[in-house]
Amino acid sequence: MDNRTGEMEVFVIAAELQSFSAAGRRLKMSPSAISKLVTRIEDRLGTRLLVRSTRIMTLTPEGEVYLARARRILAEILETEQIVAGGGRMVPRGLLRVNATLGFGERYLLPLAPEFLALYPEVELDISLTDGVIGLIEERTDIAIRSGAMDDSSLKARKLLESRRVIVASPAYLDAKGTPKTPQDLAVHNCFTFNFRRALNEWPFRDPGSSEVYRVPVSGNTTVNSGMIMRRLCLSGSGLGRVGLFHVQPDIDAGRLIPLLEEYNPADIEQIHAVFAGHEHLAARIRAFIDFLAEHLVEEGRSKPDPREHPRPL
Repeated sequence: MDNRTGEMEVFVIAAELQSFSAAGRRLKMSPSAISKLVTRIEDRLGTRLLVRSTRIMTLTPEGEVYLARARRILAEILETEQIVAGGGRMVPRGLLRVNATLGFGERYLLPLAPEFLALYPEVELDISLTDGVIGLIEERTDIAIRSGAMDDSSLKARKLLESRRVIVASPAYLDAKGTPKTPQDLAVHNCFTFNFRRALNEWPFRDPGSSEVYRVPVSGNTTVNSGMIMRRLCLSGSGLGRVGLFHVQPDIDAGRLIPLLEEYNPADIEQIHAVFAGHEHLAARIRAFIDFLAEHLVEEGRSKPDPREHPRPL
């Protein structure tokens, strides 16, 4: 009898543990039996999935693809059985891996996580916060929350939040260096910038009279790769920065940071997306988490309707 799902399960465990011996102990099989099973899969596919040596076992590019697909298939089989056992209801359960930017994680994700887990007690959250771009499949991530344009057409994305960008500085910095009255005044100020490949050391402004948008070169002594790091630099009182409003709204409300040159603000928007691997049957835990975030961000937006003072959720 063809038991490809069983073979997939063995392969996934062996690949994750990177050891036939360790997989054998977990599955109560001999290492040689697991090796023969993997060889059988490779022979059927006509390609090498694992490169094996006495000390290390690594996946080939074809093995990476097979592992990712096998995980998805096994997860869908498990979910199908759970739906049937639950009388047709899709109950969110299982491990949910979420990667988010530092700013979104600190402002929204970590405060909302306990409420989500109270609603769905059979879900286990694995949260990582980083501003670096990750590969969902390579990092075994279910959902990544990222800002900016979406480049990978193989992924699905749901927009969670929009936030205009704002220039801010601390009261201490403004007391020491003065408050810029026009964009041209930035030439004598320490302007923190981002070191993203897509970032430019020019900031856009809108002429209050003609509404024409133009750019002004800026410079400073520090470049960063994170909105939260930018926020902390601004709070330190050593310069000013241009950052998504959602990063700094609580600081503005508390008077720790002051918005600058608002009459020249072009109201350009930073978009925040939940990004996930798209396929026909989205796992209940993934769908539930994205719906939960979207619902709660909308609720926050309704209590703060002015888009020029607060993030504008969709």
